[in-house]
Amino acid sequence: MGFFSLQHDIKKIECGDVGANYPEGLLKINKPLSSLYFRGNLGVLQNRNCFAIVGTRRCSDYGKEIAFSFARELAQAGLVIVSGMARGIDTSAHQGALEAGGITIAVLGTGLAEKTIYPQDNMGLAKKILENNGCLVSEYPPEYPGSKYTFPQRNRIISALSLGVLVIEAKSRSGALITADCAKKQGKKLFATPGNIFSLNSKGPHELIKQGAILVEKPKDILEELKIQQLHFSSLLVSDTNRH
Repeated sequence: MGFFSLQHDIKKIECGDVGANYPEGLLKINKPLSSLYFRGNLGVLQNRNCFAIVGTRRCSDYGKEIAFSFARELAQAGLVIVSGMARGIDTSAHQGALEAGGITIAVLGTGLAEKTIYPQDNMGLAKKILENNGCLVSEYPPEYPGSKYTFPQRNRIISALSLGVLVIEAKSRSGALITADCAKKQGKKLFATPGNIFSLNSKGPHELIKQGAILVEKPKDILEELKIQQLHFSSLLVSDTNRH
């Protein structure tokens, strides 16, 4: 069936459409997608070296620094950084990857029409992601609004696209922990950074570590666990034939 244009540069592919480079990681997830909407380089979703960085929207400067620096160094090593383009940790992760000249994927909990994208103050970031061979992804039609349901729902896509997930700062009921739970169910590597024991934002990562998540203090810890040394940047592009 292939992919076809909707409004502007938004395209849609049907679940399992191999001919349209449908991401393999999305074929076996809980609550499978019927279709996938995207803007940008669809080919990068097929890359086998994607890595997710997630965390709370209301993060500290410490959390932002970790997200930015980890994403930058992991992108320099050749990983494609996946996150949800929310405020806080997600935004810093995307920015870190872009700072390194790397590629990043944003999985949204809204449709991809410009008036629907949330948060609206990240429209500049969305543009930079597309300008740097990245991709915006959603399971929702272009003008579908976000809700308390759609944002947690999209987290299973973030983990499914990725080799592993790093959680940076998350309260005990944070949406980032939903992503962590999805990662565990999908058999993905789960990582967490430690924090101040008096901070509520440390509760989530510390609980994950108690449950078996890998404690990391530097990006090298992740690369070693994933057995990744240095990838060639050109290998990240996969196929640029489906760009807008």
